[in-house]
Amino acid sequence: MDQERRPRRAGPMERPGAVGGKRDLNRRKRVQDLVDAGLNLFLERGIEAVTIDEVAREAGMAKGNFYRYFRDKADLVEAVIEPVAQTTRAALDECHQKLRQVNGHKEAATAYAELGNRLVGAMAMYPDSMCLYLQERRAPATTARQAISDLASDLDGRAMALSQVAADQKLVVVSDPRVSALAVLGAVEALALASVRNQVQMDPVETTKGLISLVLEGLRK
Repeated sequence: MDQERRPRRAGPMERPGAVGGKRDLNRRKRVQDLVDAGLNLFLERGIEAVTIDEVAREAGMAKGNFYRYFRDKADLVEAVIEPVAQTTRAALDECHQKLRQVNGHKEAATAYAELGNRLVGAMAMYPDSMCLYLQERRAPATTARQAISDLASDLDGRAMALSQVAADQKLVVVSDPRVSALAVLGAVEALALASVRNQVQMDPVETTKGLISLVLEGLRK
């Protein structure tokens, strides 16, 4: 299910030192300072409008120090959304595996419920990173947005694969699993963005049930 993605970040230019040592801890703090600064500025003005100079200044360091930890702005964006990427990919993969082994409506509903709970949990744990991903997801693909574009394409593919498995297992009745998957994913993203922007107040349990109902409506009785 893994789609081809951009190479992993090369990591810091400087040697990190012993794990847990002073040098390692200082490096981790500087990296996190840059990630936090980038996330704040990206949310406020959009990825394309923010410069590396501004990120470094917001983080309280010189521009040259930025390149000790990241190759470019695209590298920083990848680090910013990495928690969301890992969590959502893992949740979809786990649901995919469970759907291949379920026996009937009840087990399928449980698998989708667990997926919904994990996605709502990701929104609660990483609201700002999730908001950035959702804001930029449908923006034109650029070098700086590459990690977001790659993740969006990847999640589309995983969602379609999930729907195809459910159809193959005769758990859902849909004319085209791909269309069904993308329709549900679009609804989920719209709800998630409204939630992380605090435009609507949603109870996590009820929200999860609502999202699941979008998926399970076509399940056979």
